[in-house]
Amino acid sequence: MAAVCALCGKAPSFGNRVSRSGKAALKRRVFSRTRRRFRPNLQRRKVIVDGTPKHILVCTACLKKMPRA
Repeated sequence: MAAVCALCGKAPSFGNRVSRSGKAALKRRVFSRTRRRFRPNLQRRKVIVDGTPKHILVCTACLKKMPRA
């Protein structure tokens, strides 16, 4: 199952994991960058679609917007 929100289509995004060294903020050196993945916070919820209950993956931002049943 893909990690995509069924309502808004939010999907994983990508960035860099930055490895730093040093104590002082100004003296930090960047040693390496490796790719990482930011995954959406998806929850499995039962909703009624066309009169039949179904389980869908919904991100928490959409979950807060959904009306309570």
